[in-house]
Amino acid sequence: MKNPYLTYGVSESVLAMAENALQEVAPVIHRIERIREINQLRVLQAFRNARISDTHFGMPTGYGYDDVGRERIEQMYAELFGGEAAYVRIQISSGTQAIAMSLFGVLRPGDEMLSVTGRPYDTLASSIGIFGSAEGDMGSLADFGVTYSEVSLQKDGSPDLAGIESSIHDSTKLVFIQKSKGYTNRRCLQQKDLKDIIAVVRQKKPSIIILVDNCYGEFVEDAEPCALGADLCAGSLIKNPGGGLCPSGGYIVGSRCLIEKIASRATAPGLGSHVGPSLGFNRTIAQGLFMAPHVTAECVKGAVFAAALFEKAGFDTHPHSKDNRGDIVQSIVFNHAQQVVDFCQWIQYCSPVDSFVRPEPWAMPGYDAPVIMAAGTFIQGASIELSADGPMKEPFIAYMQGGLVFEQTKLAVMLAVEKLGDIQK
Repeated sequence: MKNPYLTYGVSESVLAMAENALQEVAPVIHRIERIREINQLRVLQAFRNARISDTHFGMPTGYGYDDVGRERIEQMYAELFGGEAAYVRIQISSGTQAIAMSLFGVLRPGDEMLSVTGRPYDTLASSIGIFGSAEGDMGSLADFGVTYSEVSLQKDGSPDLAGIESSIHDSTKLVFIQKSKGYTNRRCLQQKDLKDIIAVVRQKKPSIIILVDNCYGEFVEDAEPCALGADLCAGSLIKNPGGGLCPSGGYIVGSRCLIEKIASRATAPGLGSHVGPSLGFNRTIAQGLFMAPHVTAECVKGAVFAAALFEKAGFDTHPHSKDNRGDIVQSIVFNHAQQVVDFCQWIQYCSPVDSFVRPEPWAMPGYDAPVIMAAGTFIQGASIELSADGPMKEPFIAYMQGGLVFEQTKLAVMLAVEKLGDIQK
């Protein structure tokens, strides 16, 4: 039988290179599958503990009082992410919204927010008010008298523990940790990094709230931030925990009193987490959570394969194919902007949706340079599905993430190497 990848235009030489790459990273793939197994059984147990039933998949409307299905889903999120309570709602439209809700829910005028992973990504920076008067009076944290400071990561991407300790003051109310890299070339933080940061903060000032931006990191490792000692973690349901099924939504997990403060910010004081109908999405949210460990593992395997094959083709990758990982994002460093564009266009070509579209860079709101985004996804902007993007500025890096099925990622990466390999040589 003819190899099916040949029908897409992959050459025998790239096929051979791909098979060799897979053999070299076989121990890495085995480690990913072991983590998937651990997490899948944890998720199954959470479903059993919550006694999930078909009766929890109805369609509450209106205010959403006594939405038992929603309550059971939030019970599972709290258990799986290591918190006392959770706020999981289809009405949260992005990870940035979930994180901003958390910040606005627990910070008050005169408080200081300390980011210990350097400057946050652009859209969250706007919510904080880092960009100053250029953003106008749009209700950022700065507009409400919340101050901001930051500690950069060290050159090797590890947290600057001494710098963190010395930057905590009497007014420091919240420490913010961005686990994933965003549009940077640093490494993703992993469990040990989070534990080290948390230990330093607790030693210096135990009352500080520690919030982890967990986007792209869910189920990549075998424990989540609140289980490691963080007070709060937040993310999006159209990333890892939605399993590729959720059409929207976000989650926040943490201590019960903080979750209720955040819920009061999201709805109104006195209403808090009691309102917010699930509108018939409980089944989708629950099923997505059940699928999340498996789908996340497919994403990570695709990222490892992409790194391995591009390394063989002579490109720099971050993380390296054999590195341990804390998120699903794979960076590939190119020589110029057009290679970023070409790579993203091949990702789009191998998408199940809009495969005929050719993405081009555009002035995306919230970013300081044109950005190209390839995302032929069933859910708009769902980065748990195979996508790639990057800003048109140096260093020229494409950020690939997602992939519901490994075979799609494998094909897209092989075709990209097929076409870009000759340019590199």
